[in-house]
Amino acid sequence: MAASPGNLPVPGVAVVLAGGKSSRLGRDKAALRVDGKPMLSRMIELAGRFCPVVAVSGRDPSAIAPGIPWFLDEDPGHGPIGGILTALTRFRVSCLVLSCDLPRLDEATLETLLSAWRARPLHAVMTTFEQAETGFIEALVAVYEPEAAPLLRAAKEEGCRKLSRAIPAALRHCVVYSVDDGQAFFNVNTPAELAQILP
Repeated sequence: MAASPGNLPVPGVAVVLAGGKSSRLGRDKAALRVDGKPMLSRMIELAGRFCPVVAVSGRDPSAIAPGIPWFLDEDPGHGPIGGILTALTRFRVSCLVLSCDLPRLDEATLETLLSAWRARPLHAVMTTFEQAETGFIEALVAVYEPEAAPLLRAAKEEGCRKLSRAIPAALRHCVVYSVDDGQAFFNVNTPAELAQILP
């Protein structure tokens, strides 16, 4: 288990998911500039403030973020489950997992997540945020333990692409938030969503 500069435990690796095809957006979301910086670069920098190693899942980021390690899914075509499973199998440590398309995610939100992770019960294999009104979990702003790998593998083999189904509620440790306080989790999938963050 790695330690932060403040000597608090942190996940050994941060994994930024960037393997999506951006089909609904019609352009490469990872390369989109928000506040003058590609979203992928911004997420790598943010993750690097918390974890000693940052890796990109799903693509070679050298055109956007040179020098960052990266990997492809061992078994492509299964969405985020495939990327997270590959990361857990590859690194075998707790992994902070972040989607690349979260332009409003901030340090305070990740500090809250990692504080909850440090206090997680021993049986929890996933630490994340849960929306109070709907029960929706922020599966792409989460910490996954190596023990989550068999669950993800079983879900993948069954054709399940939903992380909320792959990791049962009993094995999650969640920070509950209100929908009114969920701006940090705003993600960009469509031109209309992109318009909300551009000047």
